[in-house]
Amino acid sequence: MKITMIGSGYVGLVSGACFADFGHDVVCVDLDEAKIEALRGGKVPIFEPGLADLIERNARAGRISFTTELAPAVARAEVVFIAVGTPSRRGDGHADLSFVQAAAADIARAMDGFTVVVTKSTVPVGTGDEVERIIATTRPDGEFAVVSNPEFLREGAAIEDFKRPDRIVIGSEDTRALGVMREAYRPLSLNKSPILEMNRRSAELTKYAGNAFLATKITFINEIADLCEKTGADVQQVARGMGLDKRIGSKFLNAGPGYGGSCFPKDTLALLKTAQDFEAPQTIVEAVVQTNEKRKRAMGRKVIQAIGGDVRGKVVVVLGLTFKPNTDDMRDSPAIAIVQTLQDAGAVVHAYDPEGMPNASQMFEDVVYFDDPYAAMQDAEGLAIVTEWDEFRALNLTKVQSLLKGLVLVDLRNIYDRGELEMLGIKYVAIGR
Repeated sequence: MKITMIGSGYVGLVSGACFADFGHDVVCVDLDEAKIEALRGGKVPIFEPGLADLIERNARAGRISFTTELAPAVARAEVVFIAVGTPSRRGDGHADLSFVQAAAADIARAMDGFTVVVTKSTVPVGTGDEVERIIATTRPDGEFAVVSNPEFLREGAAIEDFKRPDRIVIGSEDTRALGVMREAYRPLSLNKSPILEMNRRSAELTKYAGNAFLATKITFINEIADLCEKTGADVQQVARGMGLDKRIGSKFLNAGPGYGGSCFPKDTLALLKTAQDFEAPQTIVEAVVQTNEKRKRAMGRKVIQAIGGDVRGKVVVVLGLTFKPNTDDMRDSPAIAIVQTLQDAGAVVHAYDPEGMPNASQMFEDVVYFDDPYAAMQDAEGLAIVTEWDEFRALNLTKVQSLLKGLVLVDLRNIYDRGELEMLGIKYVAIGR
C-alpha cells in the first residue's frame, strides 16, 4: 500500500517507520529542508529508542523515503496521513489548526483518484468536518474520504505502542475508507490488536478524553501523596492497594512532581476550550490543569525546604530535565518550573540529563551542565532527582555521600529506600512517604 505521511515530527516519523516496517511503501513529507536532508543522511532529529535503526533498515530496503515535495507524494498515495503539529494557540489555549488546514488544502490540490485523508494529529471534535469542507471546496471534483485515526504513542515506548497497541481507533462511516484503513493496519491482526470503528467525532474525542483521564489519575495520586505526608501514610502502599482493584488499575498511580510533555498539558487545555465552545463545562479537568501547574513550583519549594529553607548562593543538583525518561523532550517538563524556582531563590543549579541537555540549554540561563551525574554533585548542598532515568536508579550512594557538601537527597520519583540513605547519613525526602 502506498502511504504518505505529512509531517515528519514525532508522530509522523514513528508512524511512517512502523508502516514501512509492515511492508508498506511510505513517503514522509516535511517543509523543513534541513530536517529532510538529515533524515536522508540517516540522522533522526528526535531521540526515541529504536527509531533510528528502524528508519535506517526500511530506508535501505526502499520502503521509506523523505521529501519536501508534497504534491507528488500525495498524488501517488492511497492513504495520506496528516501528522502535523497542533500546539496550543497563543492567547486563548485552543489547538492551533493552521497546519492541519494548510495540509488539507495542499492535499486537495494534489490528490489523484480516490484518496483516504487521515487526521493522525490530535485535533478537537469537528476538525474532520473542517478538513472535509476544505478539500471539497478546493477540489469539488475530488474523490476522497476523511478519517480520524488518533495516535496513542508514549514517548520512549512509541514503536512498541504502534506495533502492539491496546486498540486502533478509526473514525469513519465510509465503507470504502474503512476497507482501506483495515488494509493499512492488517499486519497488526497477527497481534490481535482490536480495531474500534466509530463515527469521526467520537474518534476525535476519544483521544482527548483518554489523555484527560490519565492526567486526572496522575493529579489524583499526587494529591493523595500530599495527604500521606501529613498523616504518616505511604503513597506507594496506598497506590498499590488501589491499583490491584481491576476497576482502577496500577498504571499512572506513581506520585511525582506533576505531568508534562507534548500531550497532556496541551490536550487538557484544548479539551477545556472545546468544552467551553459547546457549553459543556469540564470542571474536573479544569481542577486537574490548575492543580498540576501549581504542583510544579511547589516541588521547587519542597527542594528548598529540604535544604534548610535558604539556597541563596548554594549549589543544588538537578538530575533529570526531560518530562520523562527515554526522550529528549523538554516540553512542559516539571524540571522547568523546579529549576526556575530554585534560581528565583538564588540557587546555583547544576544539572545532568542523559538526553535533554541540548534542548534544556536553549531554555535556561545560568544553569551549569555536566557530562555525568557525579561531576555535578561536587560540593553541592543538595540533590534532587526529577526524572526517573534508569541510570539514576542505581547511583553509587557511597560516592554521592562523599561528593555532596550538604547531605540532602530529594527524590521526586520515589526511587530509593529511606533506610539505605539514612544509614549513610543522607537526609532523604520523598513524595508522599
